[in-house]
Parts: sequence; C-alpha cells; structure tokens
Amino acid sequence: MVMWQFLLILGAAFLILEMFTPVMFFLNFAIAAFLTAMISIFVQSIYPIMLIFVGTSLALLLFVRPLLIRNKTNNEQVTGMKSKYVGKTAKVIETVTKTSGTITIYDERWEARCLTDGEIPAGEIVKIKDYDSLIMFVERE
Repeated sequence: MVMWQFLLILGAAFLILEMFTPVMFFLNFAIAAFLTAMISIFVQSIYPIMLIFVGTSLALLLFVRPLLIRNKTNNEQVTGMKSKYVGKTAKVIETVTKTSGTITIYDERWEARCLTDGEIPAGEIVKIKDYDSLIMFVERE
C-alpha cells in the first residue's frame, strides 16, 4: 500500500471517529492526515511524512480546535418546540384549566393546561410557558 493511500484511509477513520464523538478532536487528525497524504505524493521518505503529520496535528489541535469549539458553542441555539412556541402568546379557544382546554397559535390548535389554579376563559391571550408532548402549559399574560 502506498503511503498516501494509507493516510487517506487514516483520515477517513478519524472522520468516522469524529462523527461518533463530536468533540472536535479527531477532526484535527483527519485534516492533518489528508494534508499529509497530499504531501506524501511528492515526498517518499516515511520520516518526513511522520514529522509533517505530527506537526500538522499539533498545530491544528493548538490553534484550530479552540476556534472550532467556540464556533460550535456559538451556533448551538434553542431550536424546535422551544424556539417556536415557548415564550410566545396564544389565544384561548376553549376554557383552559388544570385538566383541559385548547389554545391556538400560528393557526394551529393545541391542547393546553393552566399552570395556576383557576381557569382562563375563551378569548383570553395567554403566554406559553412550557410543553410536554402535545400539551402546552400556559398562564395569563
């Protein structure tokens, strides 16, 4: 097996490891392996190739990994049900109590439950505080 082929396989293995453990660690080794594979086409000796791989890996770990981690944490936003419904206002269409009720939001009909004792009559505007499966938990705005 030629060195550049071995390095391509090694890079692919590191990419697979990164997919199963998304900690931005193995990605650096994968990039280093791919870069070293390109260089190994022109350099045939194994010792310079090993030094290039180790040096590139260390450089990526020290300089690129912190940037990747910072970017990953900045991009993690509240998505799905929380971002679409929680904190938004809705209109009560059937009186909401602790055990029953219905609201509408975005022209969608949802089962709702009141977080406090008492009831919220139809026509009132409520704020969605939480959800559980297909039930929204609301309180008066």
